[in-house]
Amino acid sequence: MRTSEHRTQTLIATAVALVGLLAFSGIQPYDRTTWALEVFPIVLALPVMVFTYRRFPLTTLLYVCIFLHALVLMTGGAYTYARVPLGFQIQDLLQLGRNPYDKIGHFFQGFVPALVAREILIRGGYVQGRRMLAFIVICIVLAISASYELIEWGAAVALGQGADEFLGTQGDPWDTQSDMLLALIGSVSALLLFSRWHDRQIAGILRQGSVHQ
Repeated sequence: MRTSEHRTQTLIATAVALVGLLAFSGIQPYDRTTWALEVFPIVLALPVMVFTYRRFPLTTLLYVCIFLHALVLMTGGAYTYARVPLGFQIQDLLQLGRNPYDKIGHFFQGFVPALVAREILIRGGYVQGRRMLAFIVICIVLAISASYELIEWGAAVALGQGADEFLGTQGDPWDTQSDMLLALIGSVSALLLFSRWHDRQIAGILRQGSVHQ
């Protein structure tokens, strides 16, 4: 019981910190429209996680990954992805022709949703077999990535040049394809690195649920 209460208190403190960081990222961002578009997934996901916590608490691993992904989104929203200082440092270090921070964002766009989809599919008993599970997870990630690219296209049509900062292509004609490739790499990396650890945490969540029933 104490462990459960401590976990809940930690998650509440983390959620409060996340809201504070979100507000901080919105103080004089480089482009207000870009900031709003980039942080919208956080604004959408945070209330959902809060209201479903009692009925469907996620694993600690997933909460940590979601928090890290939120930091990536907020940083990209505050500076715009093409101007994030960390990206410039990586660009100089690797002698790249562009700021690669947006590729970090798309890697996370594959990495974190892969774990989200995996957890929902396992706990709901929707998929049988590890290979089929991995296949479905990767398909979901690619669908999310493609949907995001369609959203970017819609923003470009609706906002015209005002969407340039949100698109962040930096003159790369293959930006869309490389974005989806990074999401694919992120999803495969998540499955290879964390599947066993994720399984153990999911088993722990399910055991706690059976005890409380």
